Amino acid sequence: MNPPVFRFAPSPNGRLHLGHAYSALLNQRLADAAGGRLLLRLEDIDTTRCSPEFEAGIFDVLHWLGMLWEQPVRRQSEHFSHYEQSLRKLADENLVYPAFMSRGEIRAHIVEQEAAGKNWPRDPDGVPLYPGLDKALSEKKRVALIDAGKPFAWRLDMEAVLARIGRPLAWSEFTANDPSVLSRVEAGPQDWGDVILARRDTPTSYHLSVVVDDALQGITHVVRGQDLFAATAVHRVLQELLGLPAPAYHHHRLILGPDGRKLSKSLRDTGIAALRGNGAAPDDIRRMIGLDPL
Repeated sequence: MNPPVFRFAPSPNGRLHLGHAYSALLNQRLADAAGGRLLLRLEDIDTTRCSPEFEAGIFDVLHWLGMLWEQPVRRQSEHFSHYEQSLRKLADENLVYPAFMSRGEIRAHIVEQEAAGKNWPRDPDGVPLYPGLDKALSEKKRVALIDAGKPFAWRLDMEAVLARIGRPLAWSEFTANDPSVLSRVEAGPQDWGDVILARRDTPTSYHLSVVVDDALQGITHVVRGQDLFAATAVHRVLQELLGLPAPAYHHHRLILGPDGRKLSKSLRDTGIAALRGNGAAPDDIRRMIGLDPL
């Protein structure tokens, strides 16, 4: 039997904070306890915000914390062709469409609908669902808009997708105490509406790239924050459509800041490099995040 495969996948668009430390060290502990492998992936599809400086900072902090991972490190920006291939498959099956509405047009449409008494639906993150008016455009009109340089995003046609799948989806959630103990979680992809899978200038999104990468890297166990729990429904849909295996998931607790909210890379007082510079040792970081020192 092949060993289980875990991964830690930060984005090099800022400096790691205590929440990243918890996720990274928990991945390593679970991988070690299961006799598994640990991979490091850099989710750097946002090439305007990600930088070599932040990437180097990730390596430095993780080494300082005592982490080890297999080489090579996968950088998503080096594999856009993989995501384009998956997007093309979905396009060939008429499961995605070019969406041309700007943020201002979306807001105006929703304001108009709510003024008329309609309670506009929101996704689990509280973002209004996309109106999907573009789905009524003819192919000729779509091509004309694209040729004219109209900005657009490729969105998943969730209604068509769910009709294609034709059955409820679920994923397996495991506990940090015992990854072999699995519980079934019903997925609710309809709650997300027509999510973005790519933009004209970026041939992928988080949802698409993470699903493709987990499959290509043979990831069997995904350990990530509770803030991504609901998004797993979208990932299960894409796995089903693309014929990809579904790993087991563990969505761990979040490390919160002084204001009780999820940590941000902009909060320098919880940045690991800053804490290290003020004299903190790796064991101090483990205590701060509630993991026993090694």
